[in-house]
Amino acid sequence: MTNILEATSFGATSTTDDVLFGVNLKGKRILVTGVSAGIGVETARSLAAHGADVVGAARDLNKANAATEQVRKDAAANGGTFELVELDLANLKSVRACADGLLAKGEPFDVVIANAGVMAIPFGHTADGFETQFGTNHLGHFVLVNRIAALIRDGGRLINLSSAGHRYSNIDLEDPNFEHTPYDPFIAYGRSKTANILFAVEFDKRHRDRGVRAAAVHPGGIQTELGRYQDPGRIEKMIDQINQQRAAQGRDPFQWKTIPQGGATSVWAAVVASADEIGGQYCEDCHVGVIVSDDDVPVSINEGVRGYAIDAKAAEALWNKSEELVGESF
Repeated sequence: MTNILEATSFGATSTTDDVLFGVNLKGKRILVTGVSAGIGVETARSLAAHGADVVGAARDLNKANAATEQVRKDAAANGGTFELVELDLANLKSVRACADGLLAKGEPFDVVIANAGVMAIPFGHTADGFETQFGTNHLGHFVLVNRIAALIRDGGRLINLSSAGHRYSNIDLEDPNFEHTPYDPFIAYGRSKTANILFAVEFDKRHRDRGVRAAAVHPGGIQTELGRYQDPGRIEKMIDQINQQRAAQGRDPFQWKTIPQGGATSVWAAVVASADEIGGQYCEDCHVGVIVSDDDVPVSINEGVRGYAIDAKAAEALWNKSEELVGESF
């Protein structure tokens, strides 16, 4: 699963097609969650267009069916396949039903890309009573991935979509549902994205003996449906702050990534980068991110990952708490 180009030749402006140039994924089976919009659709399309058999999971199958028309065309034209399965990550009954269906089918996966998620939404709860962002972004994927872990082939990979937004907050295992803490949409988002990284760290530790590696990826700043609940004024203020920092360092202004650029790090980590390079790591712009100071402001041009998000003890503690919350041990 290695590209003919050196992985180091990719960066922030690389697209999915750049990363997968010359790659043949025929015979590879890949699960991608969140294929009804944005990066999920592009991730599925690019993999299927290189011959992979892609299973796309989505909550709204009608919306996903319409959104993935090009995925099916590109799959058919290049020897890949594409199918949809129903998955509502905010409802563990749906998550377990999806996992049971995949297990009953019994077809193994080479890669699972946990792409789906919600961002900075108003306060609410999942069907199981969890704060919506933590419940959807982390706990839903935690149950799905662990239930189908036996389907991931030896030598396979798990790729969790995280974000630079993890810098807004560490996890809070004492109050995961904001029962005692004032709710802030970005703090909740930060907690869930930190959890996505920590889940990858612990999953990697538990499965590396059979060659299965896990990593978290930050896709970059992209304008997709994910941001539909955000206050435009707050986003403008963030970008102004980033651009002031960039100007002070003599750098060009911030640029939004395109959706194909946003999907690049996902597919790079999934099928191009070496397993030992990305295993247990946080990746961005098609490379492994460096650790940055916890004192660094959340909205910063500095790349990298907070130390708390890749802390092995925190990863184990989150795993144990997650099992407690969902009432299931893995």
